[in-house]
Amino acid sequence: MKNICFYFQIHEPIQLKRYRFFDIGQNHYYYDDFQTEDRIQRLVSQSYMDANHTISEMIRSSNGKFRCAFVISGITLELFEQYAPEVIDSFKALAKTGSVDFLVEPYAHSLASVFNEDEFSKQVKLHADKINFLFGIKPTTFFNTELIYSDEIGALVSQMGYKTMMIDEAKHVMGWKSPNFVYKNALSPKLKLLVRNWKLSDDVAFRFESSMLTAEKFISWIAALPENEQIINIGLGYETFGMTHTAESGIFNFLKALPYHAMEQNIGFVLPSEFTKKTEALDALSAPYPMSWVGNDKDLTPWTGNDLQQEALNKLYAVSERVNLCKDKPLKRDWLMLQSSNHFRYMSHRDAWGTSFESAYDAFMNYMNILADFLERVEAQYPSTIENEELSELLKTITNQEKEIELLEEEVTKLKARKAKAIKE
Repeated sequence: MKNICFYFQIHEPIQLKRYRFFDIGQNHYYYDDFQTEDRIQRLVSQSYMDANHTISEMIRSSNGKFRCAFVISGITLELFEQYAPEVIDSFKALAKTGSVDFLVEPYAHSLASVFNEDEFSKQVKLHADKINFLFGIKPTTFFNTELIYSDEIGALVSQMGYKTMMIDEAKHVMGWKSPNFVYKNALSPKLKLLVRNWKLSDDVAFRFESSMLTAEKFISWIAALPENEQIINIGLGYETFGMTHTAESGIFNFLKALPYHAMEQNIGFVLPSEFTKKTEALDALSAPYPMSWVGNDKDLTPWTGNDLQQEALNKLYAVSERVNLCKDKPLKRDWLMLQSSNHFRYMSHRDAWGTSFESAYDAFMNYMNILADFLERVEAQYPSTIENEELSELLKTITNQEKEIELLEEEVTKLKARKAKAIKE
């Protein structure tokens, strides 16, 4: 039996305001709240609420057989809580159906997996805790920012305890292999990989209107795939429904009709974790260098492809150890917000998707002015005269203490549970 694994990505960054050189040292607030709220409200009213309502109907009308997953960045969840709490309530209702899963990613939708392993781990835990707090779900499947993946990143994800990771279909990694099987990480075979079928995904995300796509036609393509290809992973941005393709295009009717035509063809819907639990990996995939789901080359060029981007990223992550030692909550929050991958994509000369800046250089100068102020604030707390080695040792000591406290708290919880059980008996 063939199965479709649908997953939808939602990430909206906090927009940076126009920040001049003369603001450095004078103004520590970096964000354009009006632009951010306006963007969130438009997405909510034109896309997210209608899409959630449609999916809720699909689950109900199919008696729970339609299943899908969401990956929502921590930054975006915060923005929903602030500007559109009804969206959080809508996702909570979907979570209660048991037909929806939430995947984990770096909290800030950052490039930390490439630039700083410790920061990467911290953001993943922060996001997992946020998902558990809001929706009562402990994520077991990992979706990295922009589907960035390499053998080493996969090994890190496996060490964090995740069993499944979503990746994209890239020719230089897949070769002749089909994306419609379960694979495994080359360094950590316990980590199973689900490969996004880029053509079928992009048929919906980008070619829906131009190809006059119908649900019947889409499902017929999947039904025509070889019988032994059991998992078809369809991953796309959630703004596809209502923003990229407006309601008038018929995109919501298309979505609503999918379960009906799928069941006619004996095609099911599965969540990533439930399918990999019962399916062995066909083979290992080797990706020695980081790849992503963007462009034809599917590499990191959209974020790291020019000198401007590399300069900004290197300066940002150079102070990671100092920031991690800080207790200043506003500074720590700014640290997260400034890591969003969007800021660096705006600096791209050819892939600056979603930017409001006039040029890559304009985006770079604005970001670097903000970063200069941010670095001054970090410097005030932990001056650069302190050697990095000294900071590293101090941070290691603090981290070890935090881990020890966490273990002791777990032990106390277990002992309390045993005591409660003993009293009942």
